[in-house]
Amino acid sequence: MSAAALTARLGAYARLMRLHRPIGTLLLLWPTLWALWIAGEGSPPAWIVAVFVLGTLLMRSAGCVINDYADRDFDPYVQRTAERPLASGEVRPGEAIALFVVLCLVAFGLVLLLNRLTLYLALVAVVLAATYPFFKRFTHMPQAYLGVAFGWGIPMAFAAVSGEVALVAWVLLAANIFWTVAYDTMYAMEDRPDDLAIGVRSTAILFGAWDRVAVAVNQLIALALMGVVGYLAGFGVWYALGLAGAAGFGLYQHWLIRDRTRGPCLRAFLNNQWLGGAVFAGIVLEYLTA
Repeated sequence: MSAAALTARLGAYARLMRLHRPIGTLLLLWPTLWALWIAGEGSPPAWIVAVFVLGTLLMRSAGCVINDYADRDFDPYVQRTAERPLASGEVRPGEAIALFVVLCLVAFGLVLLLNRLTLYLALVAVVLAATYPFFKRFTHMPQAYLGVAFGWGIPMAFAAVSGEVALVAWVLLAANIFWTVAYDTMYAMEDRPDDLAIGVRSTAILFGAWDRVAVAVNQLIALALMGVVGYLAGFGVWYALGLAGAAGFGLYQHWLIRDRTRGPCLRAFLNNQWLGGAVFAGIVLEYLTA
């Protein structure tokens, strides 16, 4: 294989892993960082943080690969996904499966550096990542399952840092599930016309005309549960300000999706990286000023 052909092939793999679109990594990383800082009481071991950051990137990439493999017969008919490497035929299905396995094995190798409880939880994480893409075939609520998959780093982080999974971790996971349903519904609103045509299911289709109300309800429940997290962790003003900032971003997202058009719905989804960052900033400031 020539250097040019090799470069093109690696570029196709990178696009299949969505390395050019870091939003998914951030949405997966923020809840993990929340958990690491709470479990470590503001000072999680640097090497554990590094393991989780790299592991998040690897598992998000693996999730994108298996998602596109599962959707390879649907993506050519969706405007947003028609040019993806598997949909366009640039990458073969067998290559995608091999890449998924390699990414999972490398991530699993990182987990071997951690304790046994984290290892057991990591096995669940692999199952979640591998099975999520298929849920849209038989349920209108794949976003809820995605919330579990994207939030599973929370109990793993607590297990890695403290050796146990405290109650606050499960409340934080619940908050993340509702947050994920909210932002992924915005994302699904962009694809709703195409999804209806090809028979793919989503919360955007399930909620129909009540989609914006459903997004608001899920955001409010997520913020309320994050408030419970703050109470359990003994947080004060800085965390409250972080949640207020998150609420502000949520209001901005509702303004963006008001007409349910493709571009603004995508921008609302992308804006959630700042919502997650606002919560993390509040957590960090709580410990820095304690």
